[in-house]
Amino acid sequence: TIIYRTGPWNGERFSGVPKMNTDTDSIVFSFSDDAHGVFYSFSIGNASLLSRLTMTSDSGGELQRWTWTESSESWNEFWYAPADQCDHYRECGPYGVCDNNASPVCTCMKGFSPKNPQAWNLRDGSGGCVRNTGLNCSTDKFLHLEHMKLPETSSVFINKSMTLDECGSLCKRNCSCTAYANIDIRNGGSGCVMWLGQLIDMRVYATYGQDLFVRLAAADIGSTSSSKSRRAVLAIGITLSALVLVLGLVAICYLRKKRQQRSR
Repeated sequence: TIIYRTGPWNGERFSGVPKMNTDTDSIVFSFSDDAHGVFYSFSIGNASLLSRLTMTSDSGGELQRWTWTESSESWNEFWYAPADQCDHYRECGPYGVCDNNASPVCTCMKGFSPKNPQAWNLRDGSGGCVRNTGLNCSTDKFLHLEHMKLPETSSVFINKSMTLDECGSLCKRNCSCTAYANIDIRNGGSGCVMWLGQLIDMRVYATYGQDLFVRLAAADIGSTSSSKSRRAVLAIGITLSALVLVLGLVAICYLRKKRQQRSR
């Protein structure tokens, strides 16, 4: 049973572990994915620091990092997961996004609505979300989401040499592609990961996380653009009207002053 998922490695950290700072107390994290296999390790740069990683054997399956505190001669729980409601696997179901700073924590991204509105209103988001508009491969657009824990990666395509633009073009042409992102976020981003099925176990952070581009029907993307355009036109119209009014008042004051000078 999956309890918790770190999110994929993004070159700096697992995308679902924002507190995984490579400079934290000299703990250096390493991730390797090559022909010999995939493995993760950590090392301690400070020889005086002791740290260990454990997992509880109960149903909660909590992953814990401990550090030794010399002054109290005891192990201190430095980090643990799952740490909050959004850390629980599939908390908000397919296409649902979990935000631990929101209430309720589950939201549907733009272009989606709750699959079970009744359960959703009772704060059970496990049923996830469904599309408002069916996809049309040739006209679909992509929604840009920021600070994301990337979706579950059991069914993805990976290319380490592609740029993000190349990744987006390939995803656009592949009608089964539902989202794409960079593999590595360092130095402006590189590599390509494409999702070919439902997007599951996503969450958003105030900081950290990474960019994710989700396939949407053009109509759903367009509604945001058109509303922004209308707001921009309205703002420009109001500004111009105010400017004309001010210029008109200045002109009236000027003419009155001229008349007063002539009457004298």
